[in-house]
Amino acid sequence: MSLAVTLSRAQEGVAAPQVMVEVHLSGGLPSTNIVGLPEAAVREARDRVRVAIQNAAFEYPNRRVTVNLAPAELPKDGGRFDLAIALGILAAGHQVPREKLDDCEFLGELALSGQLRAVSGVLPALIRARARGRRVVVPRANAEEAALIPEVDVLVADSLAEVCGWLRGAQELLPPAASLALSHDDNGPDLADVRGQLQARRALEIAAVGGHHVLLMGPPGTGKTMLAERLPGILPPMSESEALETCAVMSVAGHIVDPARWRRRPFRAPHHTASAVALVGGGTQPRPGEISLAHNGVLFLDEFPEFTRHVLEVLREPMESGTILISRAARQLSFPAQFQLIAAMNPCPCGYAGDARQRCRCTPDQVQRYRSRISGPLMDRIDLCVEVPGVPLSELGVPPTDKDEDSATVRRRVMRARQHALARAGRPNAEISTRELERDCALGPAERRWFDAALERLGLSARAYHRTLRVARTIADIDNGAAALDRTHLAEALQYRRLSLISD
Repeated sequence: MSLAVTLSRAQEGVAAPQVMVEVHLSGGLPSTNIVGLPEAAVREARDRVRVAIQNAAFEYPNRRVTVNLAPAELPKDGGRFDLAIALGILAAGHQVPREKLDDCEFLGELALSGQLRAVSGVLPALIRARARGRRVVVPRANAEEAALIPEVDVLVADSLAEVCGWLRGAQELLPPAASLALSHDDNGPDLADVRGQLQARRALEIAAVGGHHVLLMGPPGTGKTMLAERLPGILPPMSESEALETCAVMSVAGHIVDPARWRRRPFRAPHHTASAVALVGGGTQPRPGEISLAHNGVLFLDEFPEFTRHVLEVLREPMESGTILISRAARQLSFPAQFQLIAAMNPCPCGYAGDARQRCRCTPDQVQRYRSRISGPLMDRIDLCVEVPGVPLSELGVPPTDKDEDSATVRRRVMRARQHALARAGRPNAEISTRELERDCALGPAERRWFDAALERLGLSARAYHRTLRVARTIADIDNGAAALDRTHLAEALQYRRLSLISD
């Protein structure tokens, strides 16, 4: 029989659908055809595979070779199918046995020498293979990434010859070495480095507990970037499932996953010249953007108004839904985007409005035009708006005081407070539904009258009403998990909304 079947995995967003590589050898003029909706890189595999087989000391069939990648309606791209195609050709020509092919999947790009090269999207493929109970063979260059998946049978190889030797029973392939675990105390920049800024530190703690979005506004050099960089260090550690989701996005994007840092929350800080495609993802072959690379972590946008209006507006939907759907003529892909937005901006074009040490030279019209670059609907989605004033020079260069808590101390407090939200709804307060909000944020008659009057004076929208209640619920959780919201919780939540009206 001149027919052989091997298994591999395609890459479709963060999914990894199974692909059956069917190889048939028949009479006729020698040729190799690959069918099943292959992209250019897959069609070119016929030349890579032929030379790799010959350089691995095997014979390439002098017959008509037909390779079908099923299902045919699924687009295939990249060099990830090279190893499966080569083994299918060798098995169809009876040069390697077929017994081990049935319950094994193969991923890897072939060099002309027969060596295996790394491919992207290994983590999603391993997660799906684990659900099917199959063994997976991957290039050694992907070994560290493959070691992150627990309870999956993974073998690594350097070359096509090694895999063929394993199929013949002449040698063994070894699993990847166990990955390193990250110490939760090693979380990057420390909050103790920040002097003063008590209100901003308080806002960061609230954001870390509830998963809220934050805007920091102040003159240049007041520590906005320092504060933003230290938010990941006070967030609760990622669970194993969250870490795997985040690493899967990085793997699909072609980024190298560091096994020593895989449990660390991502921090992405794109430049303000970034395009909408760079921010949310896309392209001819859709790839994840910065908001997906920040999944389960922090997206920091410095110089917020300097981003073009179009780029900022594409953030609105993923900030609400936690996903981004990219539609193209031929395909539609969804990427996760559950991120916390931390934005920083100056109060005016020159940056010194309201600064006691520098004189602002901007006219009121210039200030208004500058601030109105951020639309009202986008500001409506930012829960905490905080002023970051200049720090007195006398406070710089001195040892930290009791008020300058380090990240580990704040993180322990954050984790205790977040447990209240997890016990109620199973997720942070920023993600709870309207029905859960009505259940968990019920107000007494007096608090309701006071809160409604404050909302009326500020002219807040219905979205801002619900988001303010979520922030108040987070503040109550920090306040030893208070069951009922009182006026102090509501007042503090409302004060963070005062600056959110800057674009009106």
